This record gives sequence, C-alpha cells and structure tokens, in this order.
Amino acid sequence: MKPAHVAALAVAGVALAGGAFLLGRSSVQSPATARAVAGASAPAPGEGRKILYWHDPMVPGQRFDKAGKSPFMDMPLVPVYADGAGASGVSVSPAVQQSLGIRVTAVRRAVMTPSFDAVGAVQFDERRNVAVQTRVAGYVERLAVRAPMERVRKGQPLATIFAPDWLGPQNELIAMKRSGVGEDLIAAARDRLRALSIPDELVRRSEEAGTAQARFTLSSPTNGVVAELGVREGVAVMPGTTLFRIAGLETVWAVADVPEAQASRLRTGQKVKAALQADASQTFEGELRESLPEVSTTTRTLRARFEVDNAAGRLTPGMLLRLTVSAPQGERLVVPSEAVIRTGKRAVVIVRNAQGGFEPRAVSLGTDFGDDVELLAGVGVGDQVVASGQFLIDSEARLRSALDSMTAPASAATASMPASAPATGHDGHQMTGARK
Repeated sequence: MKPAHVAALAVAGVALAGGAFLLGRSSVQSPATARAVAGASAPAPGEGRKILYWHDPMVPGQRFDKAGKSPFMDMPLVPVYADGAGASGVSVSPAVQQSLGIRVTAVRRAVMTPSFDAVGAVQFDERRNVAVQTRVAGYVERLAVRAPMERVRKGQPLATIFAPDWLGPQNELIAMKRSGVGEDLIAAARDRLRALSIPDELVRRSEEAGTAQARFTLSSPTNGVVAELGVREGVAVMPGTTLFRIAGLETVWAVADVPEAQASRLRTGQKVKAALQADASQTFEGELRESLPEVSTTTRTLRARFEVDNAAGRLTPGMLLRLTVSAPQGERLVVPSEAVIRTGKRAVVIVRNAQGGFEPRAVSLGTDFGDDVELLAGVGVGDQVVASGQFLIDSEARLRSALDSMTAPASAATASMPASAPATGHDGHQMTGARK
C-alpha cells in the first residue's frame, strides 16, 4: 500500500474515534444530573397542600407563621400540613409498640396530699411550764425532790414550808369561833385568811384541831419533770420566790429548720407524722404550731415549731425526730413520674396525637408526689402520654427531624445545579479527566 493511502486511513480513524467520544459524552448523563433535571421539572413536595404552620421539631409547642431559620437550633423550620404529613409525630406500629414495651397512660386528676420531710429536735413545750412559788415568808423544812430533771406526777409532794406569819390570823379565827360570834364575822375572818394565800385545807385543819397550823406542803400542779430547782432544805424563802419550775411532757416541741424553698408551704395547723431518728418504728402525731419570723442568713432556713403528742412519755428533750409535713389535700393534674423526660432546662412528655402518632410536648412541673408528679401546663385531662419506652420515641423524633433538616437543603441544592455541571460517578466523585 502506498504511504499516502496509509496516512489518509490514519487521519480518518482518529477523526472517527474523536467524534464517537464527543457524542457519547454529550449524550450520557450521570444519575445525579438526571435527578437534578427531573427535580427541576417536578413539582415541590408540598405543592398543592395547605400548610398550617412551621415549627422546630426539637422545641415542641412553638409555632411560626412563615418559613425561616429556627431561633433555637441551627436548622430550617419544618412545615406542618393540614393533612397531617410533616407533623412532629412519630408513627409506631402496634407490633413494634408491643415489642418495645411502649406503655401509654392517661393524664388524670387525683386528690393528692403534698408533703416534705424535715428533721426536728425535741424540746420542752414552753407553754406547759409551771412555776411553783410561795406567797409567804418562811423556811423550807424538807425537800421531797432534790435534783433537777426528776419526773413528778400531778399532786406529788415537792417540799414542806414552815410559815410563822400564818399563826396569828389562824389563832384569831379560832378565838372568834370559841367566843360564839356570828357567822358573818367568821366568814369575814376566813376571807382574810384566803387573801393571805393560806390554803383552805390548812384553815380547815386548824379549825378541826383547834390550833393554828404553820406547816404546809407544796404539791406538783402537773405531770412532768423538774426543769428548775431553786431551793435547798433549810433556806429562807420570801413571797414570790420560785421554788420549782415544772415542765410538762404531755406534749413536746419538735423544732425543725425548714428550707426557705419549702417555707412557703407551711400553714399553721398542718398535720405532721414524726418518727424517732434512732428507731423508725416509734411514731407520733403532731401539728404545726407556728413558724418563727426569722430566716437564717447562713443556712437559708426557717425555724418551725411542731407540737408532738407525748402522752406515753417516750420523748425527752434532745432526741431527733424525722418529720413528714403534709399540706392540705387538693385535686391535682398528675401523670406517672416515669413519663416525664427531664433535660435539666425543661421537661417533656411524649403524647399520642389524634392520628395515632407520638410527639414530644413541653410541660411545666409542679409538686412531686413520689410515683406521680403534678403538671401545671402543657397537657390536659385525658391526654395519652407514654409512660414506658418514651426515650426510644424521643430519639426517633430527634433523628427524623435531623434527617429532614439535612435532606431539605441537599434537595434544593441538587435542583438548582446547572445542566452543564460536571458528571459524577455512582460514588459521588466528579469525573473531569479525559480517557487515556
């Protein structure tokens, strides 16, 4: 073959190969480019559907009247449509609910008794203290009680007092009776002895014996202990001298330091149940008598006095009592405590909506009643809340909202990609190099 013919055939082959390469590159589109073209011509997902409002799925309860960026999270607001699609609810099939152990309970109203615990120290009930005095000058001949803190009973002898100043008035009464004066004069003489604080029993004995009585016995006016002993045998006493101070033990005070946050819940007359700190099996009944108008600046506590029944005499000053203070009963809106998800800054419950889906809802918490907790706002009576498995639903809701926020911008970017953009492979990498 001639060299000229060989050169012509080579040129024709190169031209044919180059044309085929250009034709294939212009006619073959990558899957991403095809999707971009199809997306540009296809209607938007929400086109023709009525939008009720926009919201941030991560912050339930907040609604917005137009699209935009969430003020709470770095993500766009999500529309909620009238047909229910796009809402924050998570659909869970009954079979999955059973396998996950999801349990639903209703928000209810219940009569609850709020209470809180405090520790109180036992003290004498100062209102039951009784002072034993003598109203005449004399001498203490004998003491029946010789040491402080001895227990005494009502009517028990405490001391014998010799009062010589009582001899003269009694002798006058005895002389008048012997002289046969009228009853009105004798009655006046008895009144004079009574005014001198001479006991009626002593006057009666003087009249029966016919001789004046100068010794009398002081008795305990109540049950209790001798909190103060002010005399000894043989000492002289003057009118108004306090010989004994008896502290009653029928009731005692339990003085407790109540935290300032709980002080607003104190009401005079509140019932309290007390148990010994050392032996919880020994319980007592009582009530709040008063809250002292003083708050400690160091501990931020308020001191309260509780009157505790001590008819059996088992409580003595210095013992520690664990007090359970109960507030008046009231009807409260409650749910099980396990149904509330506490995040630190807010509280959330998972509510089953009318479409059967589950959605998070922020609530305001009130008083904690142990197994139940009070709800102040966010739900109503009869609302169905998840009491078990709510963390799985909450995680699913957060995951779905996160995926929606990621796919929405990606779809918009793909739809706006120009037709002349470089083709991409199945793995997402651009193919810009020429074949070799």
